[in-house]
Amino acid sequence: MSDIDLNTYAQFTWCPGCGNFGILSAFKSALKELVSSDKIKLENVVVAAGIGCHAKIMDYVKLNNFYSLHGRVPPPLTGIKLSNPSLIPIGFAGDGDAYAEGINHLIHAARRNSDIKMVIHNNQVFALTTGQFTPTSPEGLKTKTSPEGCIERPINPLALMLVSGATFVARGFSGNVEHLKNLMKEAIRHKGFAIIDVLMPCIVFNKVFQFYKERVYDLNESGHDVKDFNSALAKTYEWRDKIPIGIFYKTERKTFEEQILKGKVLVEDKKIASIAHIINKR
Repeated sequence: MSDIDLNTYAQFTWCPGCGNFGILSAFKSALKELVSSDKIKLENVVVAAGIGCHAKIMDYVKLNNFYSLHGRVPPPLTGIKLSNPSLIPIGFAGDGDAYAEGINHLIHAARRNSDIKMVIHNNQVFALTTGQFTPTSPEGLKTKTSPEGCIERPINPLALMLVSGATFVARGFSGNVEHLKNLMKEAIRHKGFAIIDVLMPCIVFNKVFQFYKERVYDLNESGHDVKDFNSALAKTYEWRDKIPIGIFYKTERKTFEEQILKGKVLVEDKKIASIAHIINKR
C-alpha cells in the first residue's frame, strides 16, 4: 500500500488549514486501502468535479479525471458508468455547486439509483467567490450577499437525498479524517447511488470548526439501524446540540445502469466502436 503514489506535481493553493485537506487525505487513504483489501484498480477510478474550491482536488490526485460545469457533476459520471460499467465514477462538488445550480441533477441521479458516488464539500458558503451564502447557509449568517444576515432557511440535503431515493446516505466531518476515510470506502463499495455530505467549515468565511468538533458524534456507534428509513430521516433533523455523522441509510436496489444496459457493455459494442473509430480519424 505504501508504494501507491497518488500525488501530482501541482502546488496546493487551498488556504492553510482548509478542510479540503482533510477530504483529500481521507480520499487518498481510502483508495489505497481499497486497492489492498478489495483489489480495485486505480486505472478504473474516474473522478469529476464542478466549479469551486473543492474542484482543486482534481489537481492533487493522480487519477483519470473530468472537469465538469458548475453543478453538473452527476451527468458525466452517469455517462461514464453507462459506457463502461467496470469504471468507478466518483464526483466531488461544493454545497453551492451541488445544492444550488446542480440540485436537479443530484435529485435525478438519486432517484434513478445511478451507480455513482458523490462527495459534497459542504462549507455553507460560495468560498471561491469570496463567501456568498448558499442553500445550506444557516439563518443569520452575514455574507457579501446577506450583509444583515441570511434570511433564508437552509435546506436539509440528507433528508432531500433520502426522499429522492438515494440508496446510500452519509455525513462526514473534515476534522475526523479516519472516520471520513471509512465512509468513503463504504460509499465506493456500495452498488448504487452514494452520497457523503462532508461538514467542512471555511476558515475564512464561515469559521465554525470548533462548533462542529464539540457536537459531532458517530451515530453508527449509538445503535442506529442503517436499514430503517424513518429513523434515518429523523436523524437528519438532529442538529445544534448534537450533530450525527456516519452512515444514515443504506439499502439495495437495481441500479440505473443495470436496468438500461441489461448486461451490455457499450465500449465493447462493435457498432459504437466503429463510429468512435471514424470520429477519431477525423
